[in-house]
Amino acid sequence: MGCSSKSKSLAPFVLLLLIAAAVPVLAADDYATLVFKGCADQKFQDSSYRQALTTLLDTLISQSASTKFNKATSGDGSSSAVTGLFQCRGDLSNADCNRCVKRTPDLAGKLCGEAIAARVQLTGCYLRYEISGFRQVSGTELLYKICGSTRASGAGFEDRLDMAMGEVVKGVGGGNSGFYTGAYQSVYVLGQCEGDLGNGDCVNCVKNAIEGAKTQCSSSLSAQIYLQKCYISYTYYPSGVPSNQQQPYSQSGTGRTTQKTIALVLGGLVGVGLVMACLLFAKTALKKKTHSYKYGG
Repeated sequence: MGCSSKSKSLAPFVLLLLIAAAVPVLAADDYATLVFKGCADQKFQDSSYRQALTTLLDTLISQSASTKFNKATSGDGSSSAVTGLFQCRGDLSNADCNRCVKRTPDLAGKLCGEAIAARVQLTGCYLRYEISGFRQVSGTELLYKICGSTRASGAGFEDRLDMAMGEVVKGVGGGNSGFYTGAYQSVYVLGQCEGDLGNGDCVNCVKNAIEGAKTQCSSSLSAQIYLQKCYISYTYYPSGVPSNQQQPYSQSGTGRTTQKTIALVLGGLVGVGLVMACLLFAKTALKKKTHSYKYGG
């Protein structure tokens, strides 16, 4: 048996629903993609720590709906206390911050199990927690780096990068809550410090991250450098930074741009599909009216 005319007429609408459903998924991945994780080797020894961690994570998720950085401690006294914090990118909305932070506890559980200390870094936020007394690393210790595979071939790139990074240093220390993003001569840059870091310490941390980029990712046209208390990223666009470009999340600096392009294509398909659906609907309605007229008189 073939398809009925009614099921055929529904096909465009089903296609529209599938396309429309795909668009927000792409957008969500922009800020909630895993960058790296860090897990302690030691595991929780008793249930009091597990309960304290659960309470802590619930508290941090709740706080992320109204602020982009916060610390909290949970547990009965210092012997079983767990301390943690979250931070979102300075340009995320509170709603996106909350959605991002909500993803981190499950990832921490899957990636680190019952580790007594963990950090989960996503593109738009990160979560960190440890038991009381856990050994802290230096705020300027390198945790993770991503160096773009494409390297500068002509003269002038290093000078442009130096000038752009100078803007980051000024930006994070200029009363912007330790966050700065901008473009300078085709170089898109971003820098952020942990929320409770003072201006002087923030500037010092970012300078260390910049030096790390130069030594770890020499001549790369894009890089991301994560230290314990701050991180920076940059991407060079030979043809100029796109006007709608925000943080380039991928190693090559094309992740978000590619996703936006896909979303635009899908959006165009939605528009075409909608026009086709309207034409089909009008055609079907006309046929129904003609059919009724023939048999109604």
